[in-house]
Amino acid sequence: MHCSANIGPHGDSALFFGLSGTGKTTLSADPLRRLIGDDEHGWSDDGIFNFEGGCYAKVIQLSPTAEPQIYACTRRFGTILENVVYDPVSRMIDLDDESITEMTRASYPLDYIDNAVPEKMGGHPKNIILLTCDASGVMPPIAKLTADQALYQFISGYTSKIAGTEAGLGKEPEMTFSTCFGAPFMVHKPSFYADLLKRKILRYGANCWLVNTGWIGGPYGIGKRISIRYTRALLNAALDGKLLTVPYKTDPVFGFAVPQQCEGVPENVLDPSGSWSDKSYYTQKYRELATRFVENFKKYEEGCAPEVKAAGPKR
Repeated sequence: MHCSANIGPHGDSALFFGLSGTGKTTLSADPLRRLIGDDEHGWSDDGIFNFEGGCYAKVIQLSPTAEPQIYACTRRFGTILENVVYDPVSRMIDLDDESITEMTRASYPLDYIDNAVPEKMGGHPKNIILLTCDASGVMPPIAKLTADQALYQFISGYTSKIAGTEAGLGKEPEMTFSTCFGAPFMVHKPSFYADLLKRKILRYGANCWLVNTGWIGGPYGIGKRISIRYTRALLNAALDGKLLTVPYKTDPVFGFAVPQQCEGVPENVLDPSGSWSDKSYYTQKYRELATRFVENFKKYEEGCAPEVKAAGPKR
């Protein structure tokens, strides 16, 4: 699985599927939870386990307050810094300097994270988070998914390629679909992996969530990227179970359940349409995104269960 994983104080594991730039490393390195790994995991009959034993984090404009654990690793001896600018005299690094490239990275052993799990294993996940970075600014910051909706999103693997995470891009993000959130790694048809995942979800009763770490208030160039503070508040509420007890509304296009309240998160963030000045433009962009989903999924319909096909957006 192309995902990160962590575990809560009560032994509740969580998986974070996502492509580059969606927040797998940042969001799984949570001071309130123990890190199992930031990428590449397996899920056996005994639980989840990490393959790599280390982390490979993007560090451009890394914040000591928003990402304290990863930031601390950039100051540790033994961390490998890639494309990071430093002063030749003082040897102090500058994580805000993008003169070489925005694609700056840090590689470090898993045990550099203070609360990492030394065994690199955890129990069966209680929550599965599918991460996307929606540059069109129309998807909610979090939505609860049925198992079939989770499989539809898993097969689709929607996000936006961002400058600094993909070669050959300008500043403008580019909409993309990478099946199973890691198409280059998959040797079977997407329906094969989706079937495996569905059996695991149903057998162990995992809650499934779609989390958007992209733009709100408008598309790229008009709106702004959602604050990591809000994303963490929503994630913590989902992982702690608090988000299971709040009122929801059904999204009219994608059909998933969108929470109406979350402590510490404004209502106009929970409902993306509320932060757009032009509501008709919002509706137009949302329908355009739904059309891209439907057209992309046609490539994978063969072999997919009817209920998964039906779990996509309605045009």
